[in-house]
Amino acid sequence: MRVTITGAAGRIGRCLTAGLTDTGHDVRGIDAVEPADDAAGQCVVADLGRDDAALADVVAGADAIVHLAAIASESTFAEALDTHLRLTHRVLEAAVAAGVPRVVYASSNHAVGFTPRAPIVGVDTPIRPDSFYGVGKAAAEALCSLYHDRHGVAVACLRIGSFRPRPDSRRALSTWLSPGDAVRLVDACLRAPDLGFAIVYGISANTRGWWDLTTARALGYDPVDDAESFAADIEAVPATDDDEVDGRYLGGSFARP
Repeated sequence: MRVTITGAAGRIGRCLTAGLTDTGHDVRGIDAVEPADDAAGQCVVADLGRDDAALADVVAGADAIVHLAAIASESTFAEALDTHLRLTHRVLEAAVAAGVPRVVYASSNHAVGFTPRAPIVGVDTPIRPDSFYGVGKAAAEALCSLYHDRHGVAVACLRIGSFRPRPDSRRALSTWLSPGDAVRLVDACLRAPDLGFAIVYGISANTRGWWDLTTARALGYDPVDDAESFAADIEAVPATDDDEVDGRYLGGSFARP
């Protein structure tokens, strides 16, 4: 497939650019800054939020858009609306205008971050954002739902967990998403024949995971990494009060008092 990645210079963007290319997709990206690696040749440097021509050009002829571009941390309410809701609206409008049939949206676990820990939490849990960042992601999920129902765009909203090379905390033993599984998850969403509108949790096959991966697996996601292989190193460091607090809610530290 011909895939456009927004936010291609970010951590997940660089991972997906390389990984999806290796999987066989024709990948091109757009970001406000140039990637600091080999992906630079595949990335258009432009302001996605203002440059209409660059956005239209990079999505032209695409089979799918993977929309990652955003401020990937807490911000002000105004910045959250701009970087999540308004920017996602621009990307969805560009998809409709160009006839791009599929969008994979990088949402976040923080859209439901105040959900209390349970043996298993499904994707149908009510929206409970833990921050303005989470509010922005939840609002963008609703916008994606509208564009699916109104315009027929197939959309997968990925509530991504702890994306990093290896888990680095007790919470991440449950919430880790490895780089390899991130590629496998997005690839599954790109290839699923009957995507429709789907919300899926983005984590690896963690032994301690408590976010339900049923929806993701139904799309063809087959995670292979498990944070448990790093558990001994993490648990060799004494637990702190923060570790206990961060385990109470789905959003971890974002849901601290």
